[in-house]
Amino acid sequence: MMESERIAAVARRFAFAGEFASAERWGSGHIQESYCVACREGSVRRRYLVQRVNRAVFHDVPALMENIRRVTEHVSQRVQGQPDAERRVLRLVATQDGWLWHEGPDGACWRAYRMIERARSYEAVESPEQAFAAARAFGEFQAQLADLPPPRLAETIPDFHNTPKRLAALEQAIRDNVAGRVTDAQAEIEFALARRGLAGVLVAAGLPERIVHNDTKLNNVLFDEVSGGALCVIDLDTVMPGLAPCDFGDLVRTATCSAAEDERDLKKVAMQMPLFEALLHGYVSAAGGFLTAAEKPLLSAAGKVITYEQGIRFLTDHLAGDRYYRVERDGHNLDRCRTQFALLASMEKQEAAMERLVQAMSG
Repeated sequence: MMESERIAAVARRFAFAGEFASAERWGSGHIQESYCVACREGSVRRRYLVQRVNRAVFHDVPALMENIRRVTEHVSQRVQGQPDAERRVLRLVATQDGWLWHEGPDGACWRAYRMIERARSYEAVESPEQAFAAARAFGEFQAQLADLPPPRLAETIPDFHNTPKRLAALEQAIRDNVAGRVTDAQAEIEFALARRGLAGVLVAAGLPERIVHNDTKLNNVLFDEVSGGALCVIDLDTVMPGLAPCDFGDLVRTATCSAAEDERDLKKVAMQMPLFEALLHGYVSAAGGFLTAAEKPLLSAAGKVITYEQGIRFLTDHLAGDRYYRVERDGHNLDRCRTQFALLASMEKQEAAMERLVQAMSG
């Protein structure tokens, strides 16, 4: 069966308005397989986002989809009455049988959302104002879910931001040396092990459990094409219990870096302080009302911790033979690790300034 026929068959299992018209690949994500499906009902054309759930990453599809249902319905209630409320939250579309997902005869699981029209995402921050808007969107998202009723959301990827466990996995990879790469990565290994203390800064701080996004990249915020304002947070697969500073830290890691994640010229890699300040102001403007006195001071360290964590994850995968992250060249994961560690070194040099900004915001 051709790809277009396959997607058409899947689309017809969902309660879309109108008849299937077309489908095209959508987005640049590496985890889920996504398509934009267009349907026509007379002269009206509607679009939907259809995604194949990666069961190699998300083993419990019912728990994943129940998380997303509860989160989207709760946020939908919270944004009622706001301008453009229909575009401020992802909205699932059920199957013809009323299910949250469709499982095909081959075992593939599919889900669908209404497409949020006249919106776009960005791969890199274009201005401090945009950084502020993205951080505020993630802060609002946490605030909207702060009163989600029980039960506790499922952990779709257990220990996702458990930095001590990530460090333990690195140490095991060093001992195993299954790919014979330890010698060539000795400098990076020494850098990582010299900063063992970072691993427990967040998880051992006794912080309250929150509902967090866990993948706070800029491209997981949709912006209005006309006004440029942030509309909503997307990619909800990793929304689950966690620590609020982890979300802020991952946003700092991804949004303030002056270079690509796999940049080989490490002289180009630095944390940009104006963007850090914009992120801080944006996030605290939305999340500051519920953050505790224990959480707020750790916002200055959060970027370092999550950057360290991601660096050791890349290093672990390199030492293990590139089993998790998709690579495009020999040593790709090692290049990614080096970029993260260069970014961390830049943060360390600017640590005092970051702390001053956080103290001023916390006061």
